[in-house]
Amino acid sequence: MGNMLLMSEQSSGVVDALVKAGLEVRSDPGTLGMYASDASLYRIPPLAVVRPRHVDELAAALAVARATGVPLTSRGAGTSVAGNAVGRGIVLDFSRHLNRVLAIDPEARTAVVEPGTVHAVLQKAVMPYGVRFGPDPSTHPRCTIGGMIGNNACGSRSLAYGRTSDNVAGLELLTASGEAFSTGYDETGRPYQNGLDLSGVNEVIGKNLATVRTEFDRFGRQVSGYAAHHLLPERFDLTQALVGSEGTLAVITQATVKLVVDSPVRVVVVLGFRDIVAAGEASPAVVAHGPTSCEGLDSRLLDVLRARRGPDAVPPLPRGGAWLFVELAGHDAGEVLDRARKLAADGIGEDALVVEDPATQARLWRIREDGAGLAGRAPSDKPAWPGWEDAAVPPEKLGAYLARFDELVASYGMTSAPFGHFGDGCMHVRLDFPLDAPDGTSVMRSFLIDAAKLVGEFGGSLSGEHGDGRARSELLPHMYSAEAINLFRQIKHVFDPEDLLNPGVLVDPDPVDADVRAAGTFPLKRLAMAYPHDDGDLAQAVHRCTGVGKCRADNSAAGGVMCPSFLATREEKDSTRGRARVLQEVVRGELPFAHPSVHDAMDLCLACKGCASDCPTGIDMATYKSEVLHQTYSGRLRPRSHYSLGKLPMWARLAGWVPRLANLGTRLPGLRGIALWLAGVDKRRSVPAFARRPFRRTFTPAAASARTPVVLFADSFSDAFSPEVAEATVRVLRAAGYEPRLPSGKVCCGLTWITTGQLDAAKKILSRTVEALAPDARAGIPIVGIEPSCTAVLRSDVHELLPGDEDAKLVAGSVHTLAELLAKTPGWTPPDLSGVEVVAQPHCHHHAVLGWKTDADLLAETGATVKRLAGCCGLAGNFGVELGHYEVSVAVAEQNLLPALDAAPGAVVLADGFSCRTQVADLRDRPAVHLAQLLDR
Repeated sequence: MGNMLLMSEQSSGVVDALVKAGLEVRSDPGTLGMYASDASLYRIPPLAVVRPRHVDELAAALAVARATGVPLTSRGAGTSVAGNAVGRGIVLDFSRHLNRVLAIDPEARTAVVEPGTVHAVLQKAVMPYGVRFGPDPSTHPRCTIGGMIGNNACGSRSLAYGRTSDNVAGLELLTASGEAFSTGYDETGRPYQNGLDLSGVNEVIGKNLATVRTEFDRFGRQVSGYAAHHLLPERFDLTQALVGSEGTLAVITQATVKLVVDSPVRVVVVLGFRDIVAAGEASPAVVAHGPTSCEGLDSRLLDVLRARRGPDAVPPLPRGGAWLFVELAGHDAGEVLDRARKLAADGIGEDALVVEDPATQARLWRIREDGAGLAGRAPSDKPAWPGWEDAAVPPEKLGAYLARFDELVASYGMTSAPFGHFGDGCMHVRLDFPLDAPDGTSVMRSFLIDAAKLVGEFGGSLSGEHGDGRARSELLPHMYSAEAINLFRQIKHVFDPEDLLNPGVLVDPDPVDADVRAAGTFPLKRLAMAYPHDDGDLAQAVHRCTGVGKCRADNSAAGGVMCPSFLATREEKDSTRGRARVLQEVVRGELPFAHPSVHDAMDLCLACKGCASDCPTGIDMATYKSEVLHQTYSGRLRPRSHYSLGKLPMWARLAGWVPRLANLGTRLPGLRGIALWLAGVDKRRSVPAFARRPFRRTFTPAAASARTPVVLFADSFSDAFSPEVAEATVRVLRAAGYEPRLPSGKVCCGLTWITTGQLDAAKKILSRTVEALAPDARAGIPIVGIEPSCTAVLRSDVHELLPGDEDAKLVAGSVHTLAELLAKTPGWTPPDLSGVEVVAQPHCHHHAVLGWKTDADLLAETGATVKRLAGCCGLAGNFGVELGHYEVSVAVAEQNLLPALDAAPGAVVLADGFSCRTQVADLRDRPAVHLAQLLDR
């Protein structure tokens, strides 16, 4: 342990120089750990992270790099899968400040953007003008335009819109020596450049004309290496030559991009095939129909999705073992639909399905966009890694290449689930390299060399859109001649003679098996959680994060929750990925659990579990945060809120005997302030009143009943604070033909102990609860939860805390939400709520663990008009009331909840979660009801 800490000390001179230059610098071990990785396999901690606020600061950072001889790497959203965005010196994070759309020209169809501008932000800005930026990679909700230019990104619709290089109208740049220059096109479309001496470039190309004319630009997705063909005298275009140079030749300060008119009508045709090879072979015939997109997916990928999210996660598809998702677009609905039907009837593949419904189309594209994350779990159920990510071959050779590639993978005893842009001949894949084995990186290296030779044999490109980075640069000699490799070196020397810009990439590359992040084993002893989905290994669990960065996007459009704290602060440390990267440093032994950087990263995690469902790789940061708190404070003095909020059910039971006295203590002005400070609660928060009569003391079971028995799990919140919710649940159950009864003894799920990391106590509490519930579960009696978070503990967390406990498995399988039980009740129909407007805030754990679809279907049956909100309410149990969290809690609520409440002042607010109802009351002084209360008519 301590390499990161030592490196932080070594960086002090560089950091001092950057600070003296007036730059915004981060050099703490946590930040260096976060920026040590992108979405690739590689881990290279920088010396410092600079977040430039304007162009002058970019020049200042370059000046420091020159003066200190420290390299500099440009970084956007950090979603590079090739290791293009990590470096040993200064990392420039453009996404924090240099992220604006500066100008839009609807007539010229151009926009001027800063390099850190997120793709989706640009699209939103130009949408009112009826135009869009054409390329649309799967990471479009969070990737930056600068990153797309660096890698020459393409995306799913490149058949219609081309590559990024086809959509850039001009660049403003700085050389490593600090010279500013620009590129672009004049009124006649002729390329120009200002401010750069090109004599060296022309001399290099003049000596290598034959190599450039024969080895480059052989097919559309040949992205590997430098685009030297754009430096030929007969087609000289410096803009296109610099696109795809991966930050190794210059630093982009501004870009002018082209915009296109989007086709308003879209129809998707899904074609089913015997296998992925047949899908690849058919793609040229599909492209002949003029689609905007032709994307391939293998059944192995969809099997992973169904295993993760259930059988309903995939819409009905045509029969087959692989599919092509084909989009046709245009301006006339009849014409587009006619083309789609002709394609479906053309006999390509085993079966076909025409999809006109936009919602179903969105579900299909979401599967494709999540492909890289979903593929992070191999068909073997082992972790799957990038490394051989986006090779491309001429489209007519794709089928044969896929067959040979499958044979190669099998020969190494590995598995894969290919997908990709089949219309362009580009395949994406993640592979279960045995990185935990002693020779794991050697096996990886051997495979990558063989894979590179295979691509070379097919006349393909090692990269089809992601760039070569650290993953493929060393392999370029298997694709290019020695003359071409030497040409790259000469081009690099002309632009960057001191090798300051992103060294180790493209020219004089680092070995492909060096600095592999997940290589080796990192066993941690005495873990409190079981991590049953990761073989009990926290290291494997946190390395689920492949860095695709979906947590940096607003997932609310798809009904998601992740990641509320990042959306509130826009800080990498507050993203799921940032936290996972810091924890990867912990499991490596670089940082202790108790290090301030670790707790700084975890502090604003709401433990909402949104990542558990929304992150395509299945990260569960709430569980990891509990482990961190457990490891840090076990046997030590804890924060005050751990004793107050963390043991709230215990205090609530005591307060239940003297509720008036307990409430008085939080109402008297002087006493209230002292009580809140002692409890670690923000004084701006209201304190919910203890019920005068707790539910458990007033509940009266029926003496004798012919109704079907159910066990009602009356949680501490419903018992002590909201007995009216439990009472409404009883009435609804009885009206549906059930007779509720309470478990014997004092049961509790232990949720508040879990969220504060008091896991030894949580296990004891949960074990007693399982023991009390098991006889009823064994008898086949359903267990119905009221509070979603407590219900989710019994359904899910119980496996993490009580692994291998057969009674725990039995209980978990017997737990139902109210909606789930009612949905399977013969003869029960919901009340007629026609004319009732409902704003529904699903609890995060309900969304992530239990699933809210059953509730949505039930509400649809009532006839009510329901607006389902995405995102978190912001209170999230103890999070929103703790000192230091109030501002973020409110900022999270302002993302979705508060605007929806303000837009519908007369609506019924539906919130099953006690926290959600409390947040609504605190911030808008409005009542909110539980589903049971809504149905209790």
